[in-house]
Amino acid sequence: MALEGVLPWHTATWQQLVRLADEGRMPHAILLSGAHGVGKQQLAEALIARTLCTQPGTSACGHCHSCSMLASGYHPDLLRVSPEEGKRQIRIDPIREVNRFVSQTAQQGGYRVIVVSPSESMNVAAANALLKSLEEPGARTLFILLADVPSRMLATIRSRCQQWPLSNVTFQACRGWLIERLGSQDEAYFWWRVSGGLPLLAVELASPDERALRHQIHDCFEQLVRGAEPVSEAARLDRQAIDAILWYGIAWLEDLIRLGVSGDAKALHNPDLEPLYRQAVKNGRVQDWFRLLDYAREQRRLLAMGANPNPQLVLEAWLVRWAALLRS
Repeated sequence: MALEGVLPWHTATWQQLVRLADEGRMPHAILLSGAHGVGKQQLAEALIARTLCTQPGTSACGHCHSCSMLASGYHPDLLRVSPEEGKRQIRIDPIREVNRFVSQTAQQGGYRVIVVSPSESMNVAAANALLKSLEEPGARTLFILLADVPSRMLATIRSRCQQWPLSNVTFQACRGWLIERLGSQDEAYFWWRVSGGLPLLAVELASPDERALRHQIHDCFEQLVRGAEPVSEAARLDRQAIDAILWYGIAWLEDLIRLGVSGDAKALHNPDLEPLYRQAVKNGRVQDWFRLLDYAREQRRLLAMGANPNPQLVLEAWLVRWAALLRS
């Protein structure tokens, strides 16, 4: 049965959350975690709506005054915390506002809901300030924390939340949803593989702009295999897309390692790149690909944490490493 606002592959998780709420066992803090594209935000929005609704059923009623306020974009008992525009970190001031918010009585007489996203973007001062509210939240208060990479959060924050990890999705579970958006089973299956089983990401990657970026990066790597100058290739790439470029590079390195270790192309997330992989595997050693993978992951982590490395230098250094391996 389709549920309003709940993605089909999260139906079982949603039913568990509803059961907890109906039995009065909802924890004061929930951590929804999973890779970008699995649908955390959609699940969180459904939970926010049902928690604030005055006449909930299997989902929010959509008609009561509370639901109407939420639909209008403002609800007095809902506080959302995320990085300021143009920033990558959540700093301490918004968390101080959380502490004031939870000390007040809910204006609609129900729950107060605080949403922190992405939770791993809290700096240390902000995370430590949030601990006070998590330890003494008061009655009828629900914290919903969302995280792509929960290991980047303070362990003390994670330990005060009931954790709900959301796994990557099988093709069968999202097949109909993807076909509806991408037009055919072949397209749905291809982009599901490319995304690594993350349906919302699959739809993003299939968009014209993302296809163009993927093609450009593919061409860049083909040129490197043919002996092109890595700094010149880096200059052709859009440094503003550094996070996406690193994401593709990481996914392709993981494919390379799968192929290099097993020789089995069936496990590849990017089957169309098999000829490029086979050429790269011929030239490089698996342990060197692991080292390059660690480098790419670390650069992406630094970007996510707001360390602000120079994107052009990151691209150049990364492609120089790629080129060195391809020619070794």
